[in-house]
Amino acid sequence: MPSPSLRQISIPEGLGYLTIMAPRNLWHLRSNFLFGSRRMIQFSAEILFKSVSVRLFGVKCSNANKEPLENEDLLNNLLTMGVDIDMAKKRQPGVFNRMVTNEQDLKMFLLSKGASKEVIASIISRYPRAITRTSESLSKRWDLWRRIMTSDLEIVNILERSPESFFRSDNNLNLENNIKFLYSVGLTRKCLCRLLTNAPRTFSNSLELNKQMVDLLQKVCLSLGHNDPADFVRKIIFKNPFILIQSTKRVKANIEFLQSTFNLNSGELLVLICGPGAEILDLSNDYAKRNYTNIKEKLLSLGCTEEEVQKFVLSYPDAIFLAEKKFNDKIDCLIEEKICISQIIENPRVLDSSISTLKSRIKELVNAGYNLSASNITLLSWSQKRYKAKLKKLSS
Repeated sequence: MPSPSLRQISIPEGLGYLTIMAPRNLWHLRSNFLFGSRRMIQFSAEILFKSVSVRLFGVKCSNANKEPLENEDLLNNLLTMGVDIDMAKKRQPGVFNRMVTNEQDLKMFLLSKGASKEVIASIISRYPRAITRTSESLSKRWDLWRRIMTSDLEIVNILERSPESFFRSDNNLNLENNIKFLYSVGLTRKCLCRLLTNAPRTFSNSLELNKQMVDLLQKVCLSLGHNDPADFVRKIIFKNPFILIQSTKRVKANIEFLQSTFNLNSGELLVLICGPGAEILDLSNDYAKRNYTNIKEKLLSLGCTEEEVQKFVLSYPDAIFLAEKKFNDKIDCLIEEKICISQIIENPRVLDSSISTLKSRIKELVNAGYNLSASNITLLSWSQKRYKAKLKKLSS
């Protein structure tokens, strides 16, 4: 029971009741309360509810022993827009407890940029926090993205693939500073466009993190005897757009791993990390070492020399991305079909194909009279169109 000095009032809210208590001598009711009307309840100099316009929320008020109940008005709006409510709740359930959301403003904004209703529903389904962004924040962020992208449609396409890239942060000042910084270190608009398309989290990084990575790459460049740090940074980022979202510790460890494992001089290492080995830089160092150890053990067991192992990996750095079982299974699959290891070493791209593709193509080629053990095996990794044309020719 409330004390005699307190006054209690219960206001019907949907299917529950909102109970407000305050010292009796501080209550000043300025107007009769009607749900959905303008109202003001003033408590004192310390407590003040200003008069506001509110939309009719079908919200149930929960008590202290229950979870916050959902905004039914929001649910209805999203259902009308075609949003997958189950998916959205699994991804960001807290959004559905908010009393103020901007789903209608978001819808009108994206429609004005050329997004279809279906794309908008998909964006909200996969990243419901998008409906918490204000029109002003959306407009500012869109204008900043347009400093990189050439059209609204390009941005819409990115949002359709990765809505988080645009809506994850509303820190537009950080975004603007990152764009200015990346331009200042020599990255072209084309390079920034690639970053925004493939690794948009780069622009959500703090400016300091991006500066640290660029500084590391510039120091690596100079230590390897290259006199154009801007060109070096540009080449690596273009080859591996994900590098800026990795830690400097990881990148440094992988550079040291490549140099020590393959006994590369500065020039050889420079060529590798600016070219086919650039993507290795953002791997987990332990993962890279473990996979390389497995590759070495497997190939040595099949009669390869250490020199041949190194030649194989340097000509096909993608091998380091293959987990131990996957690499071993692919090698075994080819060996079982009488393809010798020297053929694999000379044509490592055959490992790009999945095991099921290798098995089906080997079977088709054998049936067509093609002798894999004595012929070129590169067709095992050809595009489907090119491979089918070759198979048709062999079968005729």
